[in-house]
Amino acid sequence: MLELTSDAVLLDQSADDWRDALTQAGSALTRAGLVDPAYGQSLFQRESEGSTYLGNGIAIPHGTPASRNYVKTTGLRLLQYPDGLEWHDGNRVSLIITIAAANDEHLDILRRLTHVLDAPGVAEGLAAADNAADIIALLSRAPVQARLDRATVAARVPVASREGLAAVAATRLYEAGVAGAGFIGQIMGQTPVSLGDKLWLVEGSADVTQPALGVATPAEVGDAAAVFVLARLPHADEAADDVTRGLLERVLGVLESGEAPRLAQLDTGQLIGRLAGESAGAEVLRVRVRNAHGLHARPAKNLVQIAREQRLPIRVRLESGGADAVSAASLTKVIGLGARRGQMLVFSAEGEGAATALEAIGNAVRSGLGEDVLPLEDTSEARPSRNKTEPRVYAPAPAADTALDAVAASPGMAIAPVFVLRLPEFNYADTSDDSISERKRLDAAIREAYGQLTELIQAADGGDMAEILSMHEEMLRDPELREAAVEAINEGASAEAGWWQAIDASARAQAALADRILAERAADLRDVGRRVLGRLCGVSMPEPPDHPYILVAEDIGPSDVAQLDTQRVRGLLTAKGGATSHSAILARSLGIPAVVGAGESVLSLADGIDMIIDGERGRVVPQPSDDRRARANRAIAERAELEAEAFTARFEPAVTTDNVRIEVGANLGNTSHAADAVERGAEGVGLLRTEFIFMAHPAAPDLDTQVTEYKRAFEALGPGRPLVARTLDVGGDKPLDYWPVPPEDNPFLGLRGIRLALNRPQVLETQMRALITASEGRPLRIMFPMVKDVAEFHQAKAIYDRVVQEFDGVDVQLGVMVEVPSCALLAETLAPHVDFFSIGTNDLTQYTLAIDRGHPRLSGQADGLHPAVLRLILMTVAAAEAHGCWVGVCGELASDAQAVGVLVGLGVHELSVNARQVPLVKARIRRLSQAEVSTRAEALLSLATAAEVREAVEAEQ
Repeated sequence: MLELTSDAVLLDQSADDWRDALTQAGSALTRAGLVDPAYGQSLFQRESEGSTYLGNGIAIPHGTPASRNYVKTTGLRLLQYPDGLEWHDGNRVSLIITIAAANDEHLDILRRLTHVLDAPGVAEGLAAADNAADIIALLSRAPVQARLDRATVAARVPVASREGLAAVAATRLYEAGVAGAGFIGQIMGQTPVSLGDKLWLVEGSADVTQPALGVATPAEVGDAAAVFVLARLPHADEAADDVTRGLLERVLGVLESGEAPRLAQLDTGQLIGRLAGESAGAEVLRVRVRNAHGLHARPAKNLVQIAREQRLPIRVRLESGGADAVSAASLTKVIGLGARRGQMLVFSAEGEGAATALEAIGNAVRSGLGEDVLPLEDTSEARPSRNKTEPRVYAPAPAADTALDAVAASPGMAIAPVFVLRLPEFNYADTSDDSISERKRLDAAIREAYGQLTELIQAADGGDMAEILSMHEEMLRDPELREAAVEAINEGASAEAGWWQAIDASARAQAALADRILAERAADLRDVGRRVLGRLCGVSMPEPPDHPYILVAEDIGPSDVAQLDTQRVRGLLTAKGGATSHSAILARSLGIPAVVGAGESVLSLADGIDMIIDGERGRVVPQPSDDRRARANRAIAERAELEAEAFTARFEPAVTTDNVRIEVGANLGNTSHAADAVERGAEGVGLLRTEFIFMAHPAAPDLDTQVTEYKRAFEALGPGRPLVARTLDVGGDKPLDYWPVPPEDNPFLGLRGIRLALNRPQVLETQMRALITASEGRPLRIMFPMVKDVAEFHQAKAIYDRVVQEFDGVDVQLGVMVEVPSCALLAETLAPHVDFFSIGTNDLTQYTLAIDRGHPRLSGQADGLHPAVLRLILMTVAAAEAHGCWVGVCGELASDAQAVGVLVGLGVHELSVNARQVPLVKARIRRLSQAEVSTRAEALLSLATAAEVREAVEAEQ
């Protein structure tokens, strides 16, 4: 990503005219070694296609796509012209930002500049600046953004009182991540203020991280038609105050329009539209951006030109995020929306010819606004099969009373009837010439599916299943889904294809959300989508039995596992997947025995036959004999007794029979789970995934926000228990919206972990300062993820060294995660500089074996007990012992029943596991002799495959 740095700023330049300035810009890039001299001519070619002037005295000249072969290194130069110069389009320029980009990095710079294009005083400040830092500060000033979107609005809720509505609206702001629990308490302690016309307002600033407006309207109007809850920043500057005033002006605009009494009749989308200034008589058009890089300069300019050609004003806003509706005829306003591919734009116009004008706008956006665009493709692996003329044929089912070995994914044993989840075949045409009939078919299918859900809810008679089905029922009532499907149908899609396109686009958008609960809605959306698709295609969805069963499926996602009724699902068996897949991890957290990667033959099992599932050994036995069933029942009883004993002794230390102490900690994805981990016997937090706090906020959380979160974990741990925190591990396959990273062919090998953090040193510095502040002298262990060698460690340590000097009396150790094979191979060079190593076996395994742990066919082979992985662990332990370091294991291998003895035998000092597994892991360690398992582990290193290792371990147990 391009960064603005002082050495790239050239102050006090002068030029005869814009041509001379453009020549100077090209020469600056050449002198910096960024481009060949021929690149300079391409700057003129680009200007001939359209001005690169943005606004506020800024132009960003860059080359044409054809000139990218002249780029040596991506970079930029900033040329300041204090006296200004006239650009070829008549605008006055005081700063040129000239860019050498091998790909489309200039688009990121453009997006980051949009917030200053209309800011007062920027042009003057850029011209008057006498040092590089002032220019960078002007360009880098982060905008204050408000939230007002579907996440903060609750329409037609079954609450009558204004106090109840205020509580609902405040809760929506809390769930949207813009305010903490203190905010809800502050709002509940106030009396709503009447604005007139049954509108009420409550304001608060406690625990607020972003200005926002929460709205709640009642299902039946009593003394309130709507209650607004305004969240203000506690220490707002002028810019934040302006944003907050903008939110209030939206409310007052509704009041002045005279539409206040009718707000309770509107759905969520209509309500947001009114607050955005769209009147009841306005024509509204929703259309998705299809451009690969969103509405950057070229497509935005074309959109503006088309809007200006219409006979009446057109406004546009983003459907998500809370952006104001802006004039579609303003280039800076349109660019400032920052619309990305796949996001929904909402255009509105009022008056005679509004529908025609919006149709022209919609056609232009769909066609790409002058750029070649691809359809919003269906990339979901959950897309239903379709258009198959022959039913799928699976391999023959495993023989009766014969053990089938697969991958142990979640410990436990059970005996229950089998239920095989086989999705039906959906055969349908992709296109249709009769959009009217297709819309009618879709509406009929939605009504039928809704009626089916209503019957199921009544039959469920309360409980979790009824709650889930009720949520599905609400999804079917969401007008956005239908409108998106209708849009596709109007473009020629069949009802089936249009509906699934709408479902898939919405599901992918949900899956990308930082909030885990909201992201898991993606699986629910696809369930709802398949239910309607079944009505359209005339096929029904399989329903699970109402008695205990073992679920057999081709594969199952994390959200699906989270929704399993643990009172009925006694085990999980999948044809695909691996022990480190997310679904397997979640199954362990729920305590459901799971075996994965068993092959497609299990999909041929007959429903209702009994099966033994052993999640500890990775084994299933269909139709067991009476003798085998009896043995399994005894094993289940013995395990239940072991679990009970382990839980009773959960607070006792894990000490081997020959008196070697192994510390057992808990892996946490959220600080709120720390208390539960302690209650289950965890002796500390062995891995705190700190990215949860970054992914839960629309912008990087500040120091105070992080301190509050981390302190929650320290207070739950109490005195003496250490907390091992992994610094921010995002990027690549786990992007943050506010840290856009160019698409990468191999995201697991890309800009992620410590690599990304070192590109944002101020963020890493703030995070370490927050962790040390929150620790208040309690034991803190900080580790850097994805470190490949000692040079990367020293770069991060230099930041730590600066921060730690600010504190007295700290108890902090610094370490690295061993996830990259080079880190293990070079452990000897790292050990003199670190306090500890923590081995992340999930990533270490996939990098060592070159197998993506989420690969649908290969993930079962990504086994951490592979001898190559074990050798890397031993190398790490040996290097640590030579230099007085300790070694922990925080990957899923640490809770693998067959691996615990191996890891202890290799000499690790600490295991960090899912909190639910802490008592059992401790109990297993107490049964081991460190001397004996060390001898066994050494012998395992000579084996050739993971399967041989597991066979050897099982033979010894």
